[in-house]
Amino acid sequence: MSAPDLVDRPKGHNPNLPRHVAIIMDGNNRYGRQHHLQDGGGHVAGKDQLDLITQHARHVGVEVLTVFAFSSENWRRPPDEVALLMQLFEQVVQDQVPRMLEQNIAMRFIGDRSKMTERLQQLMQTAEEVTAPNAQMIMVIAISYGGLWDMAQAAKRLALAVQAGKMSIDDIDEVSMQQQVEMGDLPPVDLLIRTGGEYRLSNFVLWQSAYAELYFTDTLWPAFDAAEFDRALGQFSFRERRFGRTSEQVLDFKTNNQIKTSNLDQVKHHV
Repeated sequence: MSAPDLVDRPKGHNPNLPRHVAIIMDGNNRYGRQHHLQDGGGHVAGKDQLDLITQHARHVGVEVLTVFAFSSENWRRPPDEVALLMQLFEQVVQDQVPRMLEQNIAMRFIGDRSKMTERLQQLMQTAEEVTAPNAQMIMVIAISYGGLWDMAQAAKRLALAVQAGKMSIDDIDEVSMQQQVEMGDLPPVDLLIRTGGEYRLSNFVLWQSAYAELYFTDTLWPAFDAAEFDRALGQFSFRERRFGRTSEQVLDFKTNNQIKTSNLDQVKHHV
């Protein structure tokens, strides 16, 4: 994807706040073992924590929150755990719809749905349709998702378009690829958080996070609270995002933008 520009922010947006936050919710099983919970108890605790973080992200003004619920590799886990997770996903979707409607949040799902039950697929589709008009925030849940799968599917769609004569090979570039990947219509990921003490991306939104700031914490996901989320936002606010420019160029842009804003405020005051 092409590098985001400093001017790609909507007017009135706080540049110190990420528009799009993505979270790898890691550490559920370890949390369950540490707290002597029954099998699957860590995942249940993680589901409850997602509700709290979603509400807080909306409250502070995040536009898009994307969470990694189940990777394409997670199908390799023990069958009993996979079955439990699928049941939890059904419960999450059903429980979240009324909450999303109340909080004016749209729900989306990304990933390969072909391996899921027809019931779960229908629940997901209904949730997307019912909450689509909501405009306060978008919550994206990645289920059966992998970043490599995402880019491969995008490449296939572009190849089919070339094969059908709808575009030429020369038309394939970063922009056309961006239009085909999941969440291609949403802002790129600004801040990617991983809980649980691991330091890797685990095949999560690889294309969308090309210029994301990374935040790793030892906190296990079910213990990741609003205060920890705010610490991640605080770290983000101190990062200098250059997108290929020099620090001097970034400073010049910010200074010029502040002057323009000040002049505009003066004009409004006199009017």
